[in-house]
Amino acid sequence: MKIAVVALGKIGLPLAVQFASKGHQVVGVDINQTVVDLVNRARQPFPGEADLQAWLSELVPAGRLRATTDYGQAIPGADAVVVVVPLFVDDQTWQPDFGWMDAATRSLAEHLTPGTLVSYETTLPVGTTRQRWKPLIEEVSGLVEGVDFDLVFSPERVLTGRVFRDLRRYPKLIGALGPRGSKRAAQFYRAVLDFDPRPDLARPNGVWDLGSAEAAELAKLAETTFRDVNIGLANQFAKFAERHGIDVHQVIEASNSQPYSHIHRPGIAVGGHCIPVYPRLYLYGDPDATIVRAAREANMTMPAHAVELAAAALEGDLNGKAVAVLGASYRGRVKETAFSGIFPVVEELRRRGAEVAVHDPMFSDEELAGFGWKPYRLGESVQAAIIQADHPEYADLEPDDLPGVRVLVDGRRVTAPERWPGVVRLVIGEGRR
Repeated sequence: MKIAVVALGKIGLPLAVQFASKGHQVVGVDINQTVVDLVNRARQPFPGEADLQAWLSELVPAGRLRATTDYGQAIPGADAVVVVVPLFVDDQTWQPDFGWMDAATRSLAEHLTPGTLVSYETTLPVGTTRQRWKPLIEEVSGLVEGVDFDLVFSPERVLTGRVFRDLRRYPKLIGALGPRGSKRAAQFYRAVLDFDPRPDLARPNGVWDLGSAEAAELAKLAETTFRDVNIGLANQFAKFAERHGIDVHQVIEASNSQPYSHIHRPGIAVGGHCIPVYPRLYLYGDPDATIVRAAREANMTMPAHAVELAAAALEGDLNGKAVAVLGASYRGRVKETAFSGIFPVVEELRRRGAEVAVHDPMFSDEELAGFGWKPYRLGESVQAAIIQADHPEYADLEPDDLPGVRVLVDGRRVTAPERWPGVVRLVIGEGRR
């Protein structure tokens, strides 16, 4: 098949590589000329994705994968077009911004030719595929969905850093607008993906047709919103436990020993492109979902809560205190700050008058300074430290690495208490006795 992948980001590029690795001819479209040039030189444009560089080194020289900024070189004659353009959500209003996706959809529609399957993998509010993309593509292209082309929603369900592994591990969900689209989408994804055996599933791992685009859209929102709501509950338990001198982690372990309890872990922040964002997309279509809204709002309080723990241990005053925030990434071993807790933590510390510096082993001092932060280097004197990301390097820290430290707030529960003699070590959800 000839396949076009629109947007070569941290999901789109691995998808393009996966399709090409199955013997298909793949053209990736991206508006970033630097990304396009790097891909065409068989160089990964971002670090940290397992096996990506090895595949690029094989597929690009073999002529099975190339990149372009020109939709006219990628879309005409394609058997399938897969769209992975980011959908942004306003951090204040929680409203989705369809700007980039609308522009990409118009561009692909201008060059769409009959017989193409168009699949959107970007997570969307329920109803978007049918109510927004179908009429927009038909208007621009002059083609009719279900007659001249077929439209399907098939959500990506992978984590950056392990995309190729996750593509094999999880069922590929599809939801089309009609029977022909369902059949074509199933055939397409079976031809580009491999699936690991999953005896734990009620039905075989593979392509799962959910019957409609709306069902597939809701499935992706449901699985991620569940995690946000569950973490929100765990954070509520954690705050209660702190007030009553209880170790909530011990309580959660005990509760989860019963097979119907699956309580997640509390922490300083919920970050990344998915968990803090997709509940807002769900609320866009269901604004009366009080449980979802309450959980999202509760999770947003955790960075300030972590700062308050540090302040309380320093007699309630952070003014003029040197505080190191450890970890800019939203999670360990990922060089990505999307919706990271680093932003509200630094903002709250500055609001309280602290002298803030930020450390992250995955970012250079220049990169940290580019965010407007003073870079922190281990060995510099501080009075308090807050662990924001669970980088494995932080598990080995000791007071000598942070000279003068009086308080450590471990927002990810990665440190060992015996390593911190003489320091007030606070973990979210572990009450002080």
